[in-house]
Amino acid sequence: MCDGGCNNNPLRKYIQALHCPTRWDIIRFIGKGKKSTKEIHGFLSKREEGVTQSGVYYHLSELKAAGIIEVAEYKEEGGGAPEKVWKLRTSKIEIDLLEEWK
Repeated sequence: MCDGGCNNNPLRKYIQALHCPTRWDIIRFIGKGKKSTKEIHGFLSKREEGVTQSGVYYHLSELKAAGIIEVAEYKEEGGGAPEKVWKLRTSKIEIDLLEEWK
């Protein structure tokens, strides 16, 4: 039975971020390189019907919050807001099962 400390479980952020197949597609697409938000949207649009730009932003923000991806740089295009270019922050997740949860 949970004693109330479940919210501090270090696995929780990864489970939340990785439960969705779309996010796994994003991770694999970025791979060892860098991909812009526009490139990621284009890739997902070919694979998944109805994926929106705001949906892509949501998935990216969840992966970023979990520490899986990060902004590598900003790409200036056209005079509007710079576009984010993403890279994997880590390609492996290591969890110490003996670490105390705080």
